[in-house]
Amino acid sequence: MWNYTDKVKEHFFNPKNSGVLDTANAVGEVGSITCGDALRLMLKVDPDTQIIQDAKFQTFGCGSAIASSSALTEMIIGKTVDEALTLTNRDIAEYLGGLPPEKMHCSVMGAEALRAAIANYKGEAWEDDHEEGELVCKCFGIDAAMIERAVTVNGLTSLEEVTHYTKAGGSCQTCHEKIEEVLEEVLAKTGALKPAKKHTPGTVGLDAIKPLEPKAEPAVAPKLTNVQRMQAIMAAIEEMRPQIQRDGGDVELVDIDGKDIYVRLTGACSGCSQSAGTMMGVQMKLVEKLGEFVRVKPASLMPAHAG
Repeated sequence: MWNYTDKVKEHFFNPKNSGVLDTANAVGEVGSITCGDALRLMLKVDPDTQIIQDAKFQTFGCGSAIASSSALTEMIIGKTVDEALTLTNRDIAEYLGGLPPEKMHCSVMGAEALRAAIANYKGEAWEDDHEEGELVCKCFGIDAAMIERAVTVNGLTSLEEVTHYTKAGGSCQTCHEKIEEVLEEVLAKTGALKPAKKHTPGTVGLDAIKPLEPKAEPAVAPKLTNVQRMQAIMAAIEEMRPQIQRDGGDVELVDIDGKDIYVRLTGACSGCSQSAGTMMGVQMKLVEKLGEFVRVKPASLMPAHAG
């Protein structure tokens, strides 16, 4: 279990300003559901005073992601656009009384969404555009600019810290060497250059990845039988349960009706404002596992069957 502060728990169990802001004139989106975390931040800015009059968010992610998004909206409402731009992920984490190191990327996601929303309001191109040559971590879509900001703002000095704060390098690890190059460039600029570290076979970076043997073109997967399809659905949901349980909730399969998969959310997920995001995450997982489009719906929407 992560050691969460009471403030984090407060904003997770009772998130502020969650939902859609119909009157928004600024929207920032970062992350991706397929990568595990996504945030859509909506702002209503007074064009005359430049004051952020309202803010709402939609988040798919863990409890820390929800809490960070909730805290961010509370922090920026009432501020001018320029004042909001001075906020950093460290401000979000400090507002929450701190976050576990492994969850600091949630505060970074909030700060990035704020920058994206304000850029959208000003009609400017969002810097985090992944131009050719800038994308460092393909697994999580993290570019060099985001890594540089995280290192500079938070005083990061190691690959492990960069992964905690941005998720970059947390999956296949093939980008570790590139991350360290970016890290050392930033440290050199700030005068905090650490001694160069050489990779040794079997540790991290490209040395940890063995060359793959050439693969033949994969054969078309045979169509699953009804039993195999049901087993695949059950297995996919079981894979997701530990992540959902860590945040105090749970999910169970209730019924399968063709393309419609009915599930029941329980615990902290029952009635949670982010339940739609959890449903979408389950749906993405099932689509990936089955290789076909399916719809995940709450059990309460199951049609009444004739007896």
